Amino acid sequence: MNTLTLDTATKVIARAEQEAKNIGVSMVISVVDDGGNLIAKHRMDDAWIASIDIAEDKAWTSVALKMPTSNLAEATVPNAELYGLNTTNNGRIVVFGGGIPLLQDGKVVGAIGVSGSAVPDDVKVAEAGVQAFENIN
Repeated sequence: MNTLTLDTATKVIARAEQEAKNIGVSMVISVVDDGGNLIAKHRMDDAWIASIDIAEDKAWTSVALKMPTSNLAEATVPNAELYGLNTTNNGRIVVFGGGIPLLQDGKVVGAIGVSGSAVPDDVKVAEAGVQAFENIN
């Protein structure tokens, strides 16, 4: 059973937001379902406007490719196997960290995408959201 409801997404976002506050950065946090459709998006006060689309696209990429966006970083640099991947799918593919799939019983049921800081911070905040999801399920 897919438990990625609005209520669950809200809890995932709340935990991610708390982590963003802990590190002192305003971020945008998005949660999508297994089809990449937006369930919820939250923009903290003063978060970058550019992060609104980036956060959702990170979540979408994680669902579309069933992997964390950070897995794409090395494979998409010039002369690497997947160079140019970010130009496909109308530019929605994000090839740096901050998007992580949400798994239930080993199956991707959605994803979280976080944007608004340096990539390691985005990943840390997304991981906090993933942990919240895992604690719910």
